[in-house]
Amino acid sequence: MLRALFISLSESRSLRAVAEKSAIGRRISTRFVAGTQVEDVLRATEVVNQSGATVSIDNLGENVTNADEARSSAALYHQLLDAIAARKLRANISLKLTHMGLDVDENLAYDLVSGLVAKAAALDSFVRVDMEGSPYTQRTLDFVRQLHRQPANRGKVGTVIQSYLYRSEKDVEDLLSDGIRIRLCKGAYKEPADIAFQKKSDVDANYVKLMKILMKSGVYHGLATHDERIINEAKAFALREKIARESFEFQMLHGIRRDLQQKLVESGWRMRVYIPFGTEWYPYFMRRLAERPANVFFIAKNFLRR
Repeated sequence: MLRALFISLSESRSLRAVAEKSAIGRRISTRFVAGTQVEDVLRATEVVNQSGATVSIDNLGENVTNADEARSSAALYHQLLDAIAARKLRANISLKLTHMGLDVDENLAYDLVSGLVAKAAALDSFVRVDMEGSPYTQRTLDFVRQLHRQPANRGKVGTVIQSYLYRSEKDVEDLLSDGIRIRLCKGAYKEPADIAFQKKSDVDANYVKLMKILMKSGVYHGLATHDERIINEAKAFALREKIARESFEFQMLHGIRRDLQQKLVESGWRMRVYIPFGTEWYPYFMRRLAERPANVFFIAKNFLRR
């Protein structure tokens, strides 16, 4: 019930407009969002690197409405790639295709993302193309496979698979046939029962099934979850199947289960922290509350302490 509520709230344009302009909204969001400026996220990345983990940086935003907004979004990511290289940070970038203008002009979006992937490849970095709601699933996968076919881009661009979609096992098979790196997550959008599992137990079971396929694939993947039971199952599976620890990584979100993040690093497992920043934080923040409603009480408790 709470999950459905927060997903609905994430889609409210009026609440978003108020929240993103309010001082209280920005203060509440700081648990999950590393500020609004490039320098904010670079500082947060340095701290995470010092703890022993790597980072994926995301400039929050989606569904831009014109070409100028799309070009501005891409320019900021170029700035990020330059800063990551200059500061020798252990980080890559994550982006959404609708933030690059997919809804405005698909050719423009392809050109912008292609330029970023080419730059990342030249810097020996990586671009993760995030997954959005189901209307974009096939377009995103086609987009990434087209980029990855270019020899210089192999291994430098990947995407995301959501375990709550029925189609995901077939999508994993198709991506693996091309050697494309995958971030496996559960999914944070509201999807109908005809295309997505509705029960958490079914989503979790499919996650574990896909996780094991990825871990044995020989391609470097990211297992994005805060579920300690699933993490322990992945660790046990790796040890049982003699899967090298450096052949995959765990991934978690900035501000969630920092204790577990550090525990994994100290135990010798690879950990990447997904750090978002930017002024358009509201939809992301609400989806994080939808994923784990307990975060509401955690934020309220810490907010009152300040």
